[in-house]
Amino acid sequence: MLRDEIDKAMKEAMKAQEKLRLSTLRLMNAAIKNADIEARTAGRAPLGDDDILGLCQKLIKQRQDSIELYDKGGRAELANKERQEIEIIKGFLPAQLSEAEMKAAIAGVIKDVGAAGPKDMGKVMAALKTAYAGKMDFGKASGLVKGLLAG
Repeated sequence: MLRDEIDKAMKEAMKAQEKLRLSTLRLMNAAIKNADIEARTAGRAPLGDDDILGLCQKLIKQRQDSIELYDKGGRAELANKERQEIEIIKGFLPAQLSEAEMKAAIAGVIKDVGAAGPKDMGKVMAALKTAYAGKMDFGKASGLVKGLLAG
Protein backbone atom coordinates (compact mmCIF):
# COMPACT_ATOMS: atom_id res chain seq x y z
CA MET A 1 0.00 0.00 0.00
CA LEU A 2 1.12 3.52 -0.77
CA ARG A 3 0.44 4.60 2.81
CA ASP A 4 2.99 2.03 4.06
CA GLU A 5 5.54 3.18 1.46
CA ILE A 6 5.26 6.76 2.72
CA ASP A 7 5.67 5.64 6.35
CA LYS A 8 8.72 3.55 5.45
CA ALA A 9 10.27 6.46 3.54
CA MET A 10 9.60 8.73 6.52
CA LYS A 11 11.47 6.39 8.86
CA GLU A 12 14.39 6.22 6.42
CA ALA A 13 14.46 10.02 6.15
CA MET A 14 14.55 10.26 9.96
CA LYS A 15 17.49 7.88 10.16
CA ALA A 16 19.35 9.68 7.36
CA GLN A 17 18.47 13.09 8.88
CA GLU A 18 17.11 14.41 5.58
CA LYS A 19 15.18 17.39 6.92
CA LEU A 20 13.38 18.50 3.75
CA ARG A 21 12.39 14.95 2.77
CA LEU A 22 11.18 14.25 6.31
CA SER A 23 9.09 17.41 6.52
CA THR A 24 7.55 16.73 3.10
CA LEU A 25 6.68 13.16 4.04
CA ARG A 26 5.16 14.34 7.32
CA LEU A 27 3.11 16.86 5.39
CA MET A 28 1.88 14.06 3.08
CA ASN A 29 0.98 11.88 6.08
CA ALA A 30 -0.93 14.77 7.69
CA ALA A 31 -2.88 15.36 4.46
CA ILE A 32 -3.74 11.66 4.26
CA LYS A 33 -4.87 11.56 7.90
CA ASN A 34 -7.03 14.67 7.40
CA ALA A 35 -8.64 13.11 4.33
CA ASP A 36 -9.22 9.87 6.30
CA ILE A 37 -10.97 11.84 9.05
CA GLU A 38 -13.10 13.64 6.45
CA ALA A 39 -14.03 10.33 4.84
CA ARG A 40 -14.92 8.77 8.20
CA THR A 41 -17.18 11.68 9.19
CA ALA A 42 -18.91 11.38 5.81
CA GLY A 43 -19.41 7.65 6.42
CA ARG A 44 -16.91 6.49 3.79
CA ALA A 45 -14.03 4.06 4.06
CA PRO A 46 -10.44 5.29 4.62
CA LEU A 47 -8.50 6.39 1.56
CA GLY A 48 -7.31 3.73 -0.84
CA ASP A 49 -4.24 3.96 -3.04
CA ASP A 50 -6.12 5.72 -5.87
CA ASP A 51 -7.42 8.33 -3.45
CA ILE A 52 -3.93 8.86 -2.05
CA LEU A 53 -2.56 9.29 -5.58
CA GLY A 54 -5.20 11.95 -6.21
CA LEU A 55 -4.24 13.64 -2.95
CA CYS A 56 -0.57 13.63 -4.00
CA GLN A 57 -1.56 15.28 -7.31
CA LYS A 58 -3.42 17.93 -5.30
CA LEU A 59 -0.35 18.55 -3.11
CA ILE A 60 1.79 18.96 -6.24
CA LYS A 61 -0.72 21.42 -7.73
CA GLN A 62 -0.64 23.47 -4.51
CA ARG A 63 3.15 23.63 -4.69
CA GLN A 64 3.08 24.65 -8.36
CA ASP A 65 0.73 27.51 -7.47
CA SER A 66 3.08 28.55 -4.66
CA ILE A 67 6.08 28.45 -6.99
CA GLU A 68 4.32 30.81 -9.38
CA LEU A 69 3.59 33.26 -6.56
CA TYR A 70 7.11 33.02 -5.10
CA ASP A 71 8.66 33.61 -8.51
CA LYS A 72 6.49 36.71 -9.02
CA GLY A 73 7.46 37.94 -5.56
CA GLY A 74 11.18 37.41 -6.12
CA ARG A 75 11.47 34.66 -3.49
CA ALA A 76 13.65 32.20 -5.39
CA GLU A 77 14.75 30.27 -2.28
CA LEU A 78 11.13 29.48 -1.34
CA ALA A 79 10.28 28.56 -4.94
CA ASN A 80 13.25 26.15 -5.01
CA LYS A 81 12.10 24.53 -1.75
CA GLU A 82 8.65 23.97 -3.28
CA ARG A 83 10.26 22.45 -6.40
CA GLN A 84 12.23 20.03 -4.23
CA GLU A 85 9.04 19.07 -2.38
CA ILE A 86 7.33 18.37 -5.71
CA GLU A 87 10.14 16.00 -6.68
CA ILE A 88 9.80 14.14 -3.37
CA ILE A 89 6.02 13.77 -3.80
CA LYS A 90 6.42 12.70 -7.45
CA GLY A 91 8.59 9.83 -6.21
CA PHE A 92 5.41 8.15 -4.95
CA LEU A 93 3.42 8.60 -8.14
CA PRO A 94 3.40 6.09 -10.98
CA ALA A 95 5.05 7.10 -14.24
CA GLN A 96 3.14 9.96 -15.85
CA LEU A 97 1.62 9.55 -19.29
CA SER A 98 3.27 11.43 -22.15
CA GLU A 99 1.17 13.94 -24.08
CA ALA A 100 0.64 11.45 -26.94
CA GLU A 101 -0.46 8.76 -24.46
CA MET A 102 -2.78 11.27 -22.78
CA LYS A 103 -4.41 12.17 -26.10
CA ALA A 104 -4.91 8.48 -26.94
CA ALA A 105 -6.38 7.77 -23.49
CA ILE A 106 -8.69 10.78 -23.71
CA ALA A 107 -9.88 9.80 -27.19
CA GLY A 108 -10.61 6.28 -25.89
CA VAL A 109 -12.56 7.57 -22.89
CA ILE A 110 -14.54 9.99 -25.08
CA LYS A 111 -15.51 7.07 -27.29
CA ASP A 112 -16.32 4.82 -24.30
CA VAL A 113 -18.62 7.31 -22.56
CA GLY A 114 -20.17 8.44 -25.86
CA ALA A 115 -19.34 12.10 -25.32
CA ALA A 116 -20.64 14.29 -28.12
CA GLY A 117 -19.82 17.84 -27.12
CA PRO A 118 -18.56 20.24 -24.46
CA LYS A 119 -21.57 19.49 -22.23
CA ASP A 120 -20.17 15.96 -21.71
CA MET A 121 -16.83 17.21 -20.38
CA GLY A 122 -17.75 16.33 -16.78
CA LYS A 123 -18.46 12.71 -17.70
CA VAL A 124 -15.16 12.41 -19.56
CA MET A 125 -13.11 13.99 -16.75
CA ALA A 126 -14.78 11.75 -14.13
CA ALA A 127 -13.97 8.64 -16.19
CA LEU A 128 -10.37 9.81 -16.68
CA LYS A 129 -9.92 10.46 -12.95
CA THR A 130 -11.06 6.95 -12.04
CA ALA A 131 -9.05 5.24 -14.77
CA TYR A 132 -5.84 7.31 -14.62
CA ALA A 133 -5.56 8.54 -11.01
CA GLY A 134 -1.98 9.65 -10.37
CA LYS A 135 -0.85 8.87 -13.92
CA MET A 136 -2.10 12.01 -15.63
CA ASP A 137 -1.95 15.76 -15.06
CA PHE A 138 -5.67 16.55 -15.06
CA GLY A 139 -5.01 20.26 -15.59
CA LYS A 140 -3.45 19.48 -18.98
CA ALA A 141 -6.01 16.76 -19.62
CA SER A 142 -8.85 19.23 -19.11
CA GLY A 143 -7.55 21.45 -21.91
CA LEU A 144 -7.08 18.47 -24.22
CA VAL A 145 -10.59 17.16 -23.48
CA LYS A 146 -12.07 20.59 -24.14
CA GLY A 147 -10.24 20.80 -27.45
CA LEU A 148 -11.32 17.31 -28.57
CA LEU A 149 -14.95 17.83 -27.56
CA ALA A 150 -15.15 21.24 -29.25
CA GLY A 151 -13.96 19.50 -32.26
